[in-house]
Amino acid sequence: MTSYFITGIGTDVGKTVVAAIVTRALNADYWKPIQSGLTETDRGTITDLLPDYKETFHPEAYRLKTPMSPHKAAEIDGITVELEKIKRPQTTNNLVIEGAGGLLVPINNENTIADLIAPTDKIILVSSGYLGSINHTLLSIELLKSRGLSCAGIIYNHVALDGTIEIIEKMSGVATIGHMEKHEEITPILIQEYADKFRQKLQSL
Repeated sequence: MTSYFITGIGTDVGKTVVAAIVTRALNADYWKPIQSGLTETDRGTITDLLPDYKETFHPEAYRLKTPMSPHKAAEIDGITVELEKIKRPQTTNNLVIEGAGGLLVPINNENTIADLIAPTDKIILVSSGYLGSINHTLLSIELLKSRGLSCAGIIYNHVALDGTIEIIEKMSGVATIGHMEKHEEITPILIQEYADKFRQKLQSL
């Protein structure tokens, strides 16, 4: 069993869509340790994007009500997110784990999302094409390095092909898994198409 940790350079960069693609491509289980806000969870979104999927969508360790950073959402809910209580689901299958926000999003007063990553995880970084995304991508990679972790590859979500990917590859040495174009609607068929497109590189990580 191999675990794949999906993290992003920030919030709303497309982690859940990428998680659906990776889950489908690798026939993996899916798990989001901490969910903040949303009437429908990211687990629910993944379920909708992978209809008739035979593998397991594991429940969250913490389900917080307010759409804020986990540490603050937990405070509003009157609880504390405790790192030692976040236990990975037992499975013999590959496991895709989706983080919340970026790597340094606090989950309590001491820990961040980065503390949920295991040394054996294959870390997939999701980057997007907003102004400043090169800096945020390189900072995320450097943060992983500072913790003795390495980014296995990057999936770019509607990044203009104007040299952005090339400079990140050159400066970071991190390989590109694939590039997603901007779509008006994300459908199960689209997820399958990208899963087929990215499968070979994902399997080689």
